[in-house]
Amino acid sequence: MTETVQVLLGTKKGAFILESDGSRAVWDLRGPYCETWPINHVIADPATGALYGAGGNAWFGPAVWRSTDGGTTWTHSSRGLAYAAGEAPVASVWSLAAGHGRLYAGVEPAGLFVSDDNGESWTHVEGLQRTPSRPEWNAGGAGLILHSLVLHPDDPKQIWVGISAAGVFHTADGGETWEPRNRGTRADFMPEGQTYPEHGQCVHCLVMAPGKPGRLYQQNHCGMYRSDDGGRSWASVERGLPSSFGFPAAVHPRDPERLFLVPLNGDTAGRYMPDAQAAVWRTEDGGRAWTAAREGLPQRNAFFNVLRQALATDRLAPAGVYFGTGSGEVYASRDEGGAWTRIAEHLPTISSVETFVTTG
Repeated sequence: MTETVQVLLGTKKGAFILESDGSRAVWDLRGPYCETWPINHVIADPATGALYGAGGNAWFGPAVWRSTDGGTTWTHSSRGLAYAAGEAPVASVWSLAAGHGRLYAGVEPAGLFVSDDNGESWTHVEGLQRTPSRPEWNAGGAGLILHSLVLHPDDPKQIWVGISAAGVFHTADGGETWEPRNRGTRADFMPEGQTYPEHGQCVHCLVMAPGKPGRLYQQNHCGMYRSDDGGRSWASVERGLPSSFGFPAAVHPRDPERLFLVPLNGDTAGRYMPDAQAAVWRTEDGGRAWTAAREGLPQRNAFFNVLRQALATDRLAPAGVYFGTGSGEVYASRDEGGAWTRIAEHLPTISSVETFVTTG
């Protein structure tokens, strides 16, 4: 049996695909796709093999693109991706998740849509808009965006979302009702005495550990956190890291204790690699201790950032780890961060990185 590894890239000017065999030694680049629309997130649905790209902006409008031939051709649809008349229009789609036979899309301004026909049409999940705190949500620096979507692997009614800057919310009834799950996470930008609010945190990335649905990790504007009870409470895991600020997080494909982060030098210090030296930080014990993976990464003049969805792992053994930069480079490690190689450069700003492994 042969394996094919695809690294799916969303960029400011279309989607790209890097492809290799299971050795992950040589990579071919294809694209740009999606007519060079701004594409915020590209995923694969393992159940069908279809690829989806989320994107748009205030000029193009929102859309979800779909490819059923491995990325060679794409179609797109915006049908149903709209709020009711009189409400602010949907500007863009920022996040996608596929599971339990459905496709979910997180949008700006923050809201959730679901498709039961592979992205051909969409229905608004209105329950999130009825959340009591909704009138109090404020936009983060980039806007009020639902950018993180986490589906329970076994229970189709459980969904977690991450919204900047409203926090983490969870539904246990398929989206009819939602509750905030932010206890223990800071909001340093709030007035003194109000830095641990029920909602209003600026969560940057939310991920679920493999095989352990209660274990969540988040990279927040104000720290890195772990939850062992589905987000009901959070504990800081930032001790030992060079900064409390960053955007992406990625879990190991099989070990719930292993997490990868890319801290930046701070929210007001330039938002680039600390000391301009690139590193991916990894833990093997759920965040109790961290080590920096640097071999092969630039250790001088690394003034780039890595955005919130631009870090991913693949499911091979050892796992591959990949990240894309704001300056258009893609770095890959085929030994869980032991050594890194630059596998693409001169691309547009990279918004997201995901992987898809097929066996044939």
